[in-house]
Amino acid sequence: MRKRIVLPVLSILTIVMSGMIANPASAHGYISSPPSRQANCAQGRVANCGDIVWEPQSVEAPKGSMQCNGGGSRFAVLNDNSKPWPAASVGNNVTFNWVLTARHRTSTWEYFVGSTRIAVINDNGAQPGATVSHNVSLGGRTGRILVLARWNIYDTAMAFYSCVDLQVGSGGGGGTPTPPPTSPSPQPPQSPPPTNPGGTWAAGTAYAVGATVTYGGLSYRCLQAHTALAGWEPPNTPALWQRI
Repeated sequence: MRKRIVLPVLSILTIVMSGMIANPASAHGYISSPPSRQANCAQGRVANCGDIVWEPQSVEAPKGSMQCNGGGSRFAVLNDNSKPWPAASVGNNVTFNWVLTARHRTSTWEYFVGSTRIAVINDNGAQPGATVSHNVSLGGRTGRILVLARWNIYDTAMAFYSCVDLQVGSGGGGGTPTPPPTSPSPQPPQSPPPTNPGGTWAAGTAYAVGATVTYGGLSYRCLQAHTALAGWEPPNTPALWQRI
């Protein structure tokens, strides 16, 4: 009798624990353009970045930090101002584009230069789209600056952090490269996609883990199953694609 009682309990616990382990916390979000520090690391523009290369979307830490890594125990390389971080040339109004690999309900988006908050966008708990864009005024600043962005999650004590190096003025253009649409709508394929569609990457295509595509003359392997959106091109989403 005891075995018939204990074994089902152990089985339930095993299933619960397995579910907990199988639920990865690696998919969240980061600023893809202008390239944040983690984006520059993931795209190979800055060397010796450590494991942020594989997890640019995972800079998660408690709300309120003013550090590029959120003050957590990981990704301290993002705080290293001695590294040769590229600075995007911009004008006084900049469109920051986020790629979200998990669309958490959002409290606010905040942008800082030094200790000064230059913009806040209140989402009041709404779930964002797969990509999010914010046009932010730099308040007449010129020269090289560092912008810290915080994505504050609505129903947890956590936030996601991105730092973006900018060169304002001094020949900078009137903004950032053309951003993807704020809320692009996926375009489903005409027929159910095969497990590994291959070929050239295209928005609106559903890709399975392990699918291989070409983009810009390079080959990439899919890391997470997803339906591609404009703005999720392989070079811009290292959380979804690995160059091979």
